[in-house]
Amino acid sequence: MRPSWTAFTELLGCTLRGHLRNRLALVLAIAFIPIWIAVARLCTSDQVVRIRLDAISTPVSAPASQAGQVASALGAITMVAGFITFIETFRSREMDRRLLLAGYPRLPMLLARLAAVALSTATLALYTTILLWISLPVHHTGPLALALTGAGLVYGGIGLLLGSLVRGELEGFFLIIMLSLVDTGLQNPVFNTLMDVAGVSALPLYGVNQLALSSALTPHTPWSHGLLSLTWSAATGALALLVLHTHRPSRSPWSRRTRAQAG
Repeated sequence: MRPSWTAFTELLGCTLRGHLRNRLALVLAIAFIPIWIAVARLCTSDQVVRIRLDAISTPVSAPASQAGQVASALGAITMVAGFITFIETFRSREMDRRLLLAGYPRLPMLLARLAAVALSTATLALYTTILLWISLPVHHTGPLALALTGAGLVYGGIGLLLGSLVRGELEGFFLIIMLSLVDTGLQNPVFNTLMDVAGVSALPLYGVNQLALSSALTPHTPWSHGLLSLTWSAATGALALLVLHTHRPSRSPWSRRTRAQAG
């Protein structure tokens, strides 16, 4: 038990330090989220719009700028969480391969990756909630923070999965951007007040979008819709773990040649 716990803590610390050393990730986390929220506030009118939220089964009247800021915050945190997790996972694949070849236990490595996603996502969600609380008259900050955390966990799991599968950084960045834009764009109440696009309830952010908008703009808190994000988070995280677990690292051609010469 003790060696496994030591391996877990060491890998978790290395992963978190990797996040802190990544300047692009820090810039995205610190600057991109407030800028994206500010853009939504400045570029959206204060005209009152009626939004139909399935979570509370009643139309909601709110200024378009407020609804736009909540939607933009969700979009920003999904991109940042996806980018941070993808970059760290993609760039550490070679080191993970060497650790596995050296006999490093696989389970602590997998759990450390998931723990790093959860910690970084919770930090981003707290930071984003504070920004929205400063900018908006938020009704329920706790449920809003949980909704943002769920959004980050979903795309953190997607970033973990893509970091284990794709061959280049460009492909991973493109997939995360496109998934996030489609997901948040179809559910943005400023552009689609009815949010009646067919199949929108099957999107990863449907549950957290309903919970975030309801918690920020109304006195209601639809906890059941927040559970949908946990389902998506568990699904993406489990799939990423399955890919990492079934991956069997092979020795490099140079090491095989060296061993053959030595034999």
